Amino acid sequence: MNSRMRSRKLLERSKQMTRRSIIAFGLLLWMSFVYAANAQPRAVWYRYYDQKGIANISSSVTPAHIRYGYEALDSNMQVIRRNKPYNAEADLRQSSQREAQARQREQDLKLKRAYGNVAIATEKQNQALLAIKKQIMSQQDQLKQLQSDRIMFKRQEMEYLRKGESSLPQRLKDQLDQNEQNMSNIKKNISSLQTSYRTTQEHYSNIIERLKALE
Repeated sequence: MNSRMRSRKLLERSKQMTRRSIIAFGLLLWMSFVYAANAQPRAVWYRYYDQKGIANISSSVTPAHIRYGYEALDSNMQVIRRNKPYNAEADLRQSSQREAQARQREQDLKLKRAYGNVAIATEKQNQALLAIKKQIMSQQDQLKQLQSDRIMFKRQEMEYLRKGESSLPQRLKDQLDQNEQNMSNIKKNISSLQTSYRTTQEHYSNIIERLKALE
């Protein structure tokens, strides 16, 4: 009876091992099918059509393939990939765009190093504009003084003419000429400072806007 029991156990173990082997074999077979389905076919031939429409096939990619565009073929001559013709103009445009982007990145780094953030740039803008504004106000004060001096010189001129003097004293003539020249110079300075104010304001506005975009 013990012999029969051992035989049954051995038979049961044999069946279990057989089932496991079948399952393992099926799993391996399924994985091989999945791999075969997902595997990318290897390119064996490369075909392009020239300007006359004639197909040219070779085992490697030549400059002509790149110029006309080509198809990658597998061993069964089936197309597995298509490559567009090389476009010199498009490549040049892209190259110019890459250069412009590189320049912009370099400028952005310089801005970051120089100003750090919007708050610092705004503070520097205010300081620069305030300094220019003070110069304008100083020039305007000088202009007012020159205008007052001119009124005084003109009154002296009218007084000499009222008295019937044939000519003005040379000293008064020199004062009038110098006054006129000084007023002209001051007006030019004020105009230049006002232009500098606007330019500085625009300069910092561009910097601040760019820093905002980078934050």
